[in-house]
Amino acid sequence: MSARLTLRAEDHDHGERVDVVLARHTDLSRARAQHAVQGGRVFRRGIAVDKPSLRVESGDTLEVELSDPAPAEAAPEDIPLRVVFEDEAIIVVDKPPGLVVHPAPGHPSGTLVNALLHHCDDLTGVGDALRPGLVHRIDRQTSGLLVVAKSDAALAALQPQFAAHTVRREYWAICARVSGPGLLDQGTFDTRHGRHATDRKRFTGQRGTRRAVTHYSVLRRFEEGAMLVACRLETGRTHQIRVHLSEAGAPILGDDLYAPPAVARSPLVERLALHARTLGFTHPDGRTLDFEAPLPDDLTAAIARLDKGASWRR
Repeated sequence: MSARLTLRAEDHDHGERVDVVLARHTDLSRARAQHAVQGGRVFRRGIAVDKPSLRVESGDTLEVELSDPAPAEAAPEDIPLRVVFEDEAIIVVDKPPGLVVHPAPGHPSGTLVNALLHHCDDLTGVGDALRPGLVHRIDRQTSGLLVVAKSDAALAALQPQFAAHTVRREYWAICARVSGPGLLDQGTFDTRHGRHATDRKRFTGQRGTRRAVTHYSVLRRFEEGAMLVACRLETGRTHQIRVHLSEAGAPILGDDLYAPPAVARSPLVERLALHARTLGFTHPDGRTLDFEAPLPDDLTAAIARLDKGASWRR
């Protein structure tokens, strides 16, 4: 549940940062105000604010969505895990679709982190209390590989690799051309990434200050413009592949956020047809590790149906 709070900036607020104004006129701390901005839950004149440093003008209407607070820390839960690799420093798992990665408002339990805390005796206290050991994440409906640090030293070794974009990550997606010329056999998306101007849940490659780069290759082509596409991440922005494919006119099947209804409700899949297939990085002890997770049964079945000429349309 969430509520929306509305306020109007006064003359003495003119030129102040939006997080300062929110903290001044509400019960929010400045840190919570910044978190609300970063979560796309603050709007000025009806448009989502994309940075806490935005300067407010006198008379501006500000709205902030107040979500129920997340739990202070995650608790262990006996949830099955698909462990691909584990040693004293790290654990690599193959996340099934539908499993949220970490607790948050609306998902206080039943997450991958809860499962990891039950599986790993030594994970508690590694980094953030709600995200212990996490150095990256994938969407709830995306399946595939994640690496988690089991110690502060391992976390310190892995985080710079993700920040420097040296981690090797490839995703496979089933998508469909709905507009434009379609995808070349291979290419690169290189855009500026930011939150959508009016929809707080979405991102776009048309605005923003962060660079987003995806290299793609079309692995298979099917009837009616359907494709199996391999996407190699150079950067790792939120929803990056979903945004790039959608804005190229080839959204992912089952994507109810970025795809038109015909694609979002494809009869071939019951979730986002995106899978984190490969993951490679340097182990904290210096070894080079590479992992691969085969496509799960639902995506394999969808491809088999496409091979037989099935339509992706409902």
